[in-house]
Amino acid sequence: MFDESLSGELVAVIADSYREESKLVGRRLAAVAELLGRRTWEAESEDPDCGYMIVTGLQRTSAEVAAAMNLPPGAASTLVANADALDSRFPKVMAVLCAGDTDWRTVQIILKRTELVSDLSVLAALDSRLSSGVARWQSWSRKRVNNTVDAAVRALDPDAIRERENAEDQRHFDVIPVGNGTAKVDGVLDAESAVIVDEKIAALAKGVCPQDPRTLDQRRADAVAAMAQGLTLACRCPACSSAGTPAPTVDEGRGVRTVINVIADQSTVLGIGNTPGYLAGFGVIDAEVVRRMVERATVRVLTVPVVTAEEMRRYQPTAAVERFVRMRDLTCRFPGCDRPAERCDLDHTIPFNHVDPSKGGFTTPNNLKCLCRHHHRLKTFDNGWHDVQLPDGTIVWTSPTGRMYCTAPGGIELFPRMGPPACVEPKARRRNLSRERSKRIARTRERNRTLRPINTARRRLDAARKHEIENRKDRNRRRRTALLMLEHRRKPSPYLRWINEPDQPETLPPDWQPPPEPHEPPF
Repeated sequence: MFDESLSGELVAVIADSYREESKLVGRRLAAVAELLGRRTWEAESEDPDCGYMIVTGLQRTSAEVAAAMNLPPGAASTLVANADALDSRFPKVMAVLCAGDTDWRTVQIILKRTELVSDLSVLAALDSRLSSGVARWQSWSRKRVNNTVDAAVRALDPDAIRERENAEDQRHFDVIPVGNGTAKVDGVLDAESAVIVDEKIAALAKGVCPQDPRTLDQRRADAVAAMAQGLTLACRCPACSSAGTPAPTVDEGRGVRTVINVIADQSTVLGIGNTPGYLAGFGVIDAEVVRRMVERATVRVLTVPVVTAEEMRRYQPTAAVERFVRMRDLTCRFPGCDRPAERCDLDHTIPFNHVDPSKGGFTTPNNLKCLCRHHHRLKTFDNGWHDVQLPDGTIVWTSPTGRMYCTAPGGIELFPRMGPPACVEPKARRRNLSRERSKRIARTRERNRTLRPINTARRRLDAARKHEIENRKDRNRRRRTALLMLEHRRKPSPYLRWINEPDQPETLPPDWQPPPEPHEPPF
């Protein structure tokens, strides 16, 4: 179908079909909502008090939708409920969906995050606010849409935070044995505690040298025990081991220093307002949590920093510039990426001129943005992607096929009054996936070749031990039976001397080995 099409034409077909799909979803939901209204009217005409009917209008509509779309009953009921909620609670958002200016995934998030709102005036205000901004969320990640909707709900209806409070009441921490010498750790923590634990484990896991043979996941797992004992994580690389690295030392009450960044409005911090705040790496938090964290925090006023002529010609930004850019962006600025800003690089939109810094690419907030390492490499080494940074912090991306995407700073979206390593230059990473796969297969085959005789010998030894134990149990049973029979006869027999021997132990020592098998028959 597309053999003769250019790459740009293929991307255009994908984007156009996605927009048409949104229109079709909107049209389908409108039809379902209309059908639900008619079936509900029919049910009410049969019985004015139809709340206790066996088959309600919702059930009738769900059955028809399930038959028409070949859906199971549960999925059909969910679809009808979503159509009803969108039609009755958010008609303006539904109009945006029918126009193809947003997608069904974003609308589902809106419906889910606003299901506790019941006041009609609040719903109308939310409908107006979200419908005016939802068209700009095309390049937003799911997490960022969640944060924006949560902020709007908390600002208009504080009672709608019941779900979060209930979730916090269910916090727990369990250690569940799973066998094979391992256990599973499962739990629910409040947001502040979760960030502290995660940051401390990450700091311990990164404290070993680069030659440590463990993966990052393995180091994080080992860091849990070290953190619980107040120890540092010992390195396991051969060089450190042979050099006699001292044992992990106890951290004398200081622990791993953890920094948590929280952005909040001044009125919220002073206790005269209830605007939600934002916990970096987590999401939107309500004003009460912000004030609780402020009691033991260092408060800084976040303003656009003043950069001198000398500072803007340096590659590394100042601490004030770095703090402002991370708080302004909140996440990676590539379309759809939600990597937290504190784990991103600071990238110069206009590349820094290392030869002559005075010629452009200055280290200023209006030329810096947060990019995760993956997208930083993509932007730096893939010449097909281009970006332009506007004065308000908006980034306009141009793809290799010429399509344009806009991403706005997350901090400015949440706080309109606002205008993990520092800025590092990414290094090219060349990978041969086919060669890596071949090496991985070769390593697995070599490991199988090494383990096969070991496992075979182990199985033979286990079978021999089991056979020996069964034989001893059988001989002991026959000896006891023979002794019982001789006692009844009261006649000793010279041919049963073996019954006078003591019983053999029915357990084997750990070092027991079966007797060697004869190579030749005994006769």
